[in-house]
Amino acid sequence: MIPWLEIDTPFPDVTSALTEQQGAAGLLAAGADLSATRLLDAYRHGIFPWYSEGQPILWWSTDPRMVLMTEEFKLSDSLKKTIKKTAKSPRWEIRFDSAFENVMRACAAPRRDGAGTWISEDIVAGYSALHTAGYAHSSEVWLDGQLVGGAYGVCIGRMFYGESMFARVSDASKIAMAYLVFFLRAHGVKMIDCQQETAHLASLGARPITRKEFMQWISHATSQPGIMEWKPMNIVNSQATHI
Repeated sequence: MIPWLEIDTPFPDVTSALTEQQGAAGLLAAGADLSATRLLDAYRHGIFPWYSEGQPILWWSTDPRMVLMTEEFKLSDSLKKTIKKTAKSPRWEIRFDSAFENVMRACAAPRRDGAGTWISEDIVAGYSALHTAGYAHSSEVWLDGQLVGGAYGVCIGRMFYGESMFARVSDASKIAMAYLVFFLRAHGVKMIDCQQETAHLASLGARPITRKEFMQWISHATSQPGIMEWKPMNIVNSQATHI
């Protein structure tokens, strides 16, 4: 049994989250709201919302936790070639934070496999408020003035929590991710939270760590000063990016 949260109820300790044997590994609580204050408190405590339309808000703290260390990010040779090609063309443009809500809504659109989305109108509103407050950010790929790929997440101090990404043309989400990762690495962000383990994330270099290790990491990272200016780097001509 998980606790029900009222608007002013604090989160329970993450160690009380359900286990795999209990049928919902990582489920911690339900209820409360998606205000910027609640979301920031959740991320600072290693908790994230994830639920389907029609369900109450469900809060999770998974163990193990999938993370991407920015120094371990993997770029395939083919993606390196694509990034170099797009960087030379005036048709392509990389932006940060110019269309945050549009990125969220694109991530919410139905996928080719027909899978439904967990990004509801309440989620869009909550994270848009975080964006306005300076905590949620988007990495965007534009082609001929049209948004064709992107990724978004939450940044507190020197910790980034990845949420979702999308692509309308081949490799656009991976390009957005590459620019985001190298920007974060250059600004002292060493870990990106990926929440749950997938083969796609593993192919990019992500790996699972224990909840205890994750909590120790974010306790320090979120207490650091935040990044003041979000502006894409020229990663092709930077020695630090190895492209």
